[in-house]
Amino acid sequence: MAAELWQMAALWLALVNFSAFLLMGLDKSRARRGAWRISEKALFLPALLGGAAGGLLGMHLFHHKTRHWYFRLGFPALLLLQLALAAWSAAQYFSQ
Repeated sequence: MAAELWQMAALWLALVNFSAFLLMGLDKSRARRGAWRISEKALFLPALLGGAAGGLLGMHLFHHKTRHWYFRLGFPALLLLQLALAAWSAAQYFSQ
């Protein structure tokens, strides 16, 4: 059962990080064309749900939202928090 839970968590993290990455690229593309934009709340949502690494990668790869302090500081802070939570979860799992 624990192995299935870890597999589901890994799948969730892969999907949410991929989504965060794609949203950053899509919004940058729309910004260049002057088209309808994705809200900043919508860009932060996948990062809050575990996709900070994908959002941070997309932010730097697409050079998008890099001037906004709340993205420059928020995404790395979320990533550190998520890594700490993952480390704590792994420690709890392996200590049993």
